[in-house]
Amino acid sequence: MVRAIVLVKSPKKLIAARLRKVDAVTASFPTSGQFDAVAIIQVDELSKIKETTNQIQLINGVERTETMVEVQ
Repeated sequence: MVRAIVLVKSPKKLIAARLRKVDAVTASFPTSGQFDAVAIIQVDELSKIKETTNQIQLINGVERTETMVEVQ
């Protein structure tokens, strides 16, 4: 399993709830600061992280994302 944290910039207030609808997202919550929400994703293969971040970027209101992959 591969885990990653995706930081999401969005002016939408309920973006964290929308992130939870993406299959690979195991948790999401709003944040303060430069980014508005965080999504924690878990996938079987490293290559699927890009697929999941692409799905997140297609959510209405998402302006930008930054992904950090967990290193073990």
